[in-house]
Amino acid sequence: MLTMARQAQPNKALVSERIQKLVKALSNGVYEREETIKLCLLAALAGESVFLLGPPGIAKSLIAKRLIQAFDNSQFFDYLMTRFSTPEEVFGPLSIQELKDNGKYVRLVDGYLPTAQVVFLDEIWKAGPAILNTLLTVVNERTFKNGQDILPVPMRLLVTASNELPEEDSGLEALFDRMLVRVFVNRIQEKQNFKAMLMGDGPSIKELEPGLAITDEEYESWQQHIDEIRLNDEIFEKIYELKSMVEQRAEAGEDFASEDSELYISDRRWKKSVRLLKTSAFFNGREAINPLDLLLLQDCLWHSPESRNVVRSIISEFATQKAFNQETAQLNANEAQSIIDDVHDDIASELCITFEHETMMRKERFKCDFSTARRYNVNHNPRMIKLVMLQQNPSVSEQETGDSRWVYVDGDEFEKKIKTGQCDIYGFVNKNTHLCRLQFEVDAQHRLVIKDIANRSVLVGVAGADGMTDAQQQLWQIEAEKASGKIADAEHSLKVSRSSFHGALPHNFVDAELPALIEQSISSASDSVADLKIVIEKSAFRISQMSEYFA
Repeated sequence: MLTMARQAQPNKALVSERIQKLVKALSNGVYEREETIKLCLLAALAGESVFLLGPPGIAKSLIAKRLIQAFDNSQFFDYLMTRFSTPEEVFGPLSIQELKDNGKYVRLVDGYLPTAQVVFLDEIWKAGPAILNTLLTVVNERTFKNGQDILPVPMRLLVTASNELPEEDSGLEALFDRMLVRVFVNRIQEKQNFKAMLMGDGPSIKELEPGLAITDEEYESWQQHIDEIRLNDEIFEKIYELKSMVEQRAEAGEDFASEDSELYISDRRWKKSVRLLKTSAFFNGREAINPLDLLLLQDCLWHSPESRNVVRSIISEFATQKAFNQETAQLNANEAQSIIDDVHDDIASELCITFEHETMMRKERFKCDFSTARRYNVNHNPRMIKLVMLQQNPSVSEQETGDSRWVYVDGDEFEKKIKTGQCDIYGFVNKNTHLCRLQFEVDAQHRLVIKDIANRSVLVGVAGADGMTDAQQQLWQIEAEKASGKIADAEHSLKVSRSSFHGALPHNFVDAELPALIEQSISSASDSVADLKIVIEKSAFRISQMSEYFA
């Protein structure tokens, strides 16, 4: 029978749809608690424990009571711990009859924690050592020693709650570490939800529709299939990358007020987290863990309010940069930008016009030898020199729209006027034959620039004997093609990222804000790459035509 159970594969799509309906039904009327109920149900399906941190009066116990509905024919046990609580109140009273007849200490466990499938223990840290030590064994081994007998404990979900964390050196660290899923439950935040809560009669527990509750047979069968979910090498690398991000932030230490608030994540917690991720994958209808599952770790890796904020920050960074390899596209885009910037710098260095600077009688003077500049006869003026724009620009004159490639100005007049470091002069833009007013100046590096219509400086070269060579142009074209190749790689990476991300949706358990952030990060990266592609294409075209510009 066991072999047959292992071979019988459930319809994962139907199981995933059923879990969605179950979450919706359990969340009915409990305002702003759906995310918490999702995580508690996931923990129950994985056989893990949950810790709810939050002030009194925010429906922590109601959340646990809702979860009992998820399981067919199940028992629920809840208890409010105090300093005076005794093991009898949690694990059952001693059997006087058994003690009298056989001299054995045996507890009557029916109706108490050892026989319950869902357990809720409020104010957990107020319990005494006798309760907590026994509870640690129950959580670890799912067994309860009753006299000489060791009883299996059917507990599928343990929910503990408190408005505080265990005190340092209280001996409670081991039990707290077993609480894999940790959720901060806040007061109702949205105005309409708060109004509905005030005006309503309170959340009522309705019966689930037939066939929605999970049977014992289904639960046991699903546990076997969860173990078969794959953790492939790519996902392992992402987990390890996330682990490294956490450790780097912990070593930096600037996020923490004191040493006891530092991030510490045990190997056991990492291992238990992986099974939670496998459970998520299974109940999302998949054969393997995917990057969206990893985002659930934001509710598994913290142990203090400070570390919670840090972990959520790290997960957000991971989601928007690394989860679907968005960073790969950004690296390619950055490399493309770096290549084209180097080309522009090289062009500027080789071709821009530079001036000598001197001060005479407290006046600055700038001098440049234009004797090698080629003279052109434009509009019956044989003294015109051709100044080439070395950078992209919208235009250098309001009268001429589009990219300005070169301008013609009277060489003799220009050489006189520019000595002061700036000048306005009339000239011709590109191949147009009507005069335009042009503004030139010498920049802080003593290079000649022309102002475009947005008042930005555009570096200028001069056509002449010392102009651009064919070898220079060929080299710059090769580099521009490299930049274009990197942009193509970035575009491909983003297509893969988007396809992989959409293939991972929908997700039954992850906080809805995180997929929204991922979608936004991919869209923003795509927009940036598209803008950079236009810049590089224009640069490549300008480089390919530059021999004509200098002709």
